[in-house]
Amino acid sequence: MDKRTRWYHGSPHDIRVLREGSTITPWCDLARVFSHKPTLVCISDDLRIRHNGELPGYLYQIDDTVGPDDVIPHPRTTMAPGDEWLTQRALGLRLIGPTEIRSAETLSATDITELLTHRSQDSCSQE
Repeated sequence: MDKRTRWYHGSPHDIRVLREGSTITPWCDLARVFSHKPTLVCISDDLRIRHNGELPGYLYQIDDTVGPDDVIPHPRTTMAPGDEWLTQRALGLRLIGPTEIRSAETLSATDITELLTHRSQDSCSQE
């Protein structure tokens, strides 16, 4: 792990310190999507993210140096290796800004039904 990696967190809450055990990612767009509190996230082969989150939120960059002892791979992730990590200590945050749901990323009820009945969990992660 490179200490120069930028880490991000998305939340529907206005916070300044991230608690130990929280999820962070080096993928800014994924953190933005998680700020909407989705229960289903789908990432296509071309890395297009779709989700069913419904809340406005906030995107943060981790404001502390993150070393190899500060994070572990998320043990229950269904995403690609390296996409989701759990913090091993509290970390300071810097607010990047508020987030809004992008209509092009929103899964419809029909999309969700089709995904859950016809596709493998390799393409979608259910929280």
